[in-house]
Amino acid sequence: MIQRFSGDIIYHFIAFLVVAVWGSTFVFTKLLLAAGLSPTQIFTLRFAIAYVLMAAWCISKGRWQVATRSWQDELLMAALGITGGTLYFTAENVALLYTTATNTSLIVCSCPLFAMLLLALIYRGEHTLSRQRVVGSLLALVGMAAVVLNGHFVLHLSPLGDVLAFTACLSWAVYSLLMKRALEHYSAIMITRKVFFYGLVGIMPYYLFCPDEAWIFAPLGARAQEVFTAAVTGNLLFLGVVASMACFLIWNWVIKKLDTVVATNWIYFNPITTILFAHWLLGERITPWFLLGTMFILVGMYLCNHKG
Repeated sequence: MIQRFSGDIIYHFIAFLVVAVWGSTFVFTKLLLAAGLSPTQIFTLRFAIAYVLMAAWCISKGRWQVATRSWQDELLMAALGITGGTLYFTAENVALLYTTATNTSLIVCSCPLFAMLLLALIYRGEHTLSRQRVVGSLLALVGMAAVVLNGHFVLHLSPLGDVLAFTACLSWAVYSLLMKRALEHYSAIMITRKVFFYGLVGIMPYYLFCPDEAWIFAPLGARAQEVFTAAVTGNLLFLGVVASMACFLIWNWVIKKLDTVVATNWIYFNPITTILFAHWLLGERITPWFLLGTMFILVGMYLCNHKG
């Protein structure tokens, strides 16, 4: 097992870097919210930036592939865009309006456990649900809870917000399951481009019900010129180019290189990187609970990767 882990160490390190970037996005999102953008507008703009740049790169490199092998595969791509894009980001962001950030983090970051359960149900022959993996995932889950709660073991129940957070959790778990199938026949580049496209298609009906937010499609309008300052544009570019285009592409590639359960378990590290980033930029204190939780996550990750 140690030899296997050593051979995959580069993929684990890359997965960690992706999660680290995703953990830092809360700062940029908070700045954009303060500037006057809504959660849905932020999602739309970051995915639009990512799709345009990725499409341009594919065309310039002669790697543009429009059609899939069948309409069933195209539906699979659409499902990936909806679950990993539209539904996940919308449910997670709106959940924050109705419940606490602690509740949202605890529920959303538990998605590796649900991904493991779904994979075990669908791919029974691959022994995804081994006893050791269950123990490892539960240890990582306990560690993640310790990091997020930070010694304050008080949860404020909010049915609507918690249901939305759980919806985001299941959406990402389903996305991981569907990605395993899609990667059997298509490249990470094509899949990622399709995810951005269908993620955008899925969010468009929202603007029919909330036309007041559609001003983002008129970049020369007065409202857009007021909001899109240099700082806001820079934050959007980071979310679109780095956190979306680059990270989604790399993440989908890592899923192909690593076992799906092992790769998805890196989501448990999201709160760790978030707190480290907050400590670095905002001066937030690192507590013993953070260190204890990190240790549990590391042990749990080791057990999940160990196929002994």
